[in-house]
Amino acid sequence: MAIIINLDVMMAKRKIGLTELAKEVDITLANLSILKNNKAKAVRLSTLDAVCKALQCQPGDILEYMDDEGCESESLP
Repeated sequence: MAIIINLDVMMAKRKIGLTELAKEVDITLANLSILKNNKAKAVRLSTLDAVCKALQCQPGDILEYMDDEGCESESLP
C-alpha cells in the first residue's frame, strides 16, 4: 500500500503508550493496534482528528505517501 501510517513513531516521540492513547482517543486497543502496525485499510477522519489532538500533531506527521512503483515492476512477468 502506498500510504504508510507512522503512528508508532509519533507515539514514541510523545512518549505515550497504546493503552493511554486508546483511552484518550476513545478507540479500542485492537483498532488502535491495527493503525499502529500499519495494517489498517481505512481510517475515519474523526479518528485521525482525535489522534492528532491527543498527540498534538498534524495528519502529515502520522500519514506518509510512499511510491510503490518499484513493487509493481517486480510483480510483472
